[in-house]
Amino acid sequence: METGFRKWIIVITIITSTIIELIDTTIVNVSINTMSGNLGASLEDTAWVITSYAIANVIVIPMTSFLAEKIGRKQYYIGSILLFTLSSALCGFSTSLWELVAFRFLQGVGGGALLSTSQAILFETFPPKERGLASGIFSLGIIIGPSIGPVLGGYIVDNLSWQWIFYVNIPIGLMAAMLSFIYLRPSQGSKDDRKIDWLGIGLLAVGIGSLQVVLERGETDDWFSATYITVLSIISVISLSVLVWWELKVKHPVINFRVLKSTTLSISAVMTFVLGFGLFSAVFVFPLYAQRIIGYSAFQTGTMLLPGTLMAAMVSPFLGRMLQSGLRPQYLIITGFLFSAIFGFFMSKSNLETGDAWFFIPLIFRGLGAALLIVPLTALAVSELKPQDIPQGAALNNMMRQMGGSFGIALINTYIAQRAAANRTALITHVTDSDPVTHQRLQGVIGNLMTHGANYLRAAQQAIGALENTVVKQTYLLSYMDAFFLLALMNACCIPLVIFTIKKRSADKKPQKVIISDH
Repeated sequence: METGFRKWIIVITIITSTIIELIDTTIVNVSINTMSGNLGASLEDTAWVITSYAIANVIVIPMTSFLAEKIGRKQYYIGSILLFTLSSALCGFSTSLWELVAFRFLQGVGGGALLSTSQAILFETFPPKERGLASGIFSLGIIIGPSIGPVLGGYIVDNLSWQWIFYVNIPIGLMAAMLSFIYLRPSQGSKDDRKIDWLGIGLLAVGIGSLQVVLERGETDDWFSATYITVLSIISVISLSVLVWWELKVKHPVINFRVLKSTTLSISAVMTFVLGFGLFSAVFVFPLYAQRIIGYSAFQTGTMLLPGTLMAAMVSPFLGRMLQSGLRPQYLIITGFLFSAIFGFFMSKSNLETGDAWFFIPLIFRGLGAALLIVPLTALAVSELKPQDIPQGAALNNMMRQMGGSFGIALINTYIAQRAAANRTALITHVTDSDPVTHQRLQGVIGNLMTHGANYLRAAQQAIGALENTVVKQTYLLSYMDAFFLLALMNACCIPLVIFTIKKRSADKKPQKVIISDH
C-alpha cells in the first residue's frame, strides 16, 4: 500500500498507461478510410490493423500474471511500456499495410501486458477498504480509452496525418516508463523452477490467430470454397481442442481452465465476451456509419462519442463503492445490458436524415451501459472463486473481453457484408425501368441534366450513375442498421443469463441450511 503524493502519482501513471493502451484499440477506427486509401488496401484488409492488435492482447493477457511473477512486476511493467512505445513509433514509420499490421501486433503484445499488470498494481496501491474505489478508477481507463480514441484519432486525421495517431504515444509512453521507474516499489522475480508453458502459448497463438483469419477473410473469399480457409479452420479447431486438453493436464498452465468449474465464472465469461463484442463493435461500426452514410468528418464522429464517455466517467467511481457496500453486481449488470440493448435498438431506427440530436441519447445509453457492465462483471466473475484462483479468474475474464472485441470486429464486418448483399438484392428488384416510380425518377434527372447542357446519352448515363449511388448508400444504411439491431439482440439475450446467476445463488444457499439443520 502507498500513501500521500507517491500513491496518487502511481495512480495517475497506471491510469495513463491503461488509457493509452485502450485508446489504441479504437484510435484507428475513424482513420480506416484514410489509411485504406493511403496504403492502397481494401477496407477489409485494413481492418487487420485493428484486429491484429486485439489478437495480441488476447494472447498476452492470460500470460501476464505468470510473466510478472517470473520477471518481477516492476521490470515487466516498464518493459511492456517501452515495447508499446517503440512499436508505436514503428507503426508510424510503416510504409505498407502488412508492415503496419506486424508492428501493431507487437504493439498489442506490450499493450496487453499493461492492461492486467496495471490492475494488479492499482489494487496493491490501495488498502482493502478502498478496493472499491480502485475498481472504479480502473474502470475509468477501460471506458475512457476506447471511447476517447475516435475523438483523438478524428482530430489527428483531420489536422495532421494518420501516422500521428501512433506518434502521440511516444512522449506519453516515455513519461509513464520514467514515473514507473521512479515511483513503483522494486519487485523481485520468482526464484521457483516453474517451466513456462510454451506449448500452451503456441497453441493459443495458432488457434486464435487461425480462427481470426477465418472470421476476417471468410466472407471475402467465399468461405470454404477457398482452400486456405478450410485449412485454417481445421488448424484452429485442432489447436484450440488440444489447448483445452493440455491446459487441464499440465501442472502450471498458461490459462487455468480449471477455474471454469465455477458456473458463475463460466456464465460471466460468456457475458464478458458479449460486452467486449458490443463495446468494440459499436465503436467500430458507428464511425463507419457516421462517415460513409451521414457524411461526418473524422473529428465530428469522435466528438459524438464524447458525451456518453463523460457520463460513464462520472458514474464509474461510485460503482465500486456501491458493490463494496453490499449491492449485488447482477442488478447493475442487468441495467447495463438493458442500456446497451437500448443503444443498439435506437441506432437501428436511424436514417439518412438523422441528425446529431438523434444520436445523443442512444450514445449516452451506450456509455452508461459500458460503465454498468465492466466493474460488476469482473466482481461477479470472481465472486465464487478461492483467493488463490482470483488472479487466474480475473485474467480469464479480461481475456474474454478482449477476445470478444477482436472477434466482434471481424464478425460484425462479415455480417455487414452479408447483409449488404441481401439488402442490395432486395432493393434492385424494385429498381427497374418497368417500375413507374423508377422510370419517372430517371426521366426527371435526365430532363434536369439536359436543361444544364448535357445531351440525352450523357444525361442518361449520369442519371443511372446517380441512381446506383443512391442504391449503394441505402444498401449500406440498411446493413449498418442490421448490425446495430444485432448488437441490441445480443445484449438483450444476456439478461436471462444474469437472472440465472441470481437464482443459482439463492438455490445454493438453500441446501446449506438443510444440511446444517440435519446435523
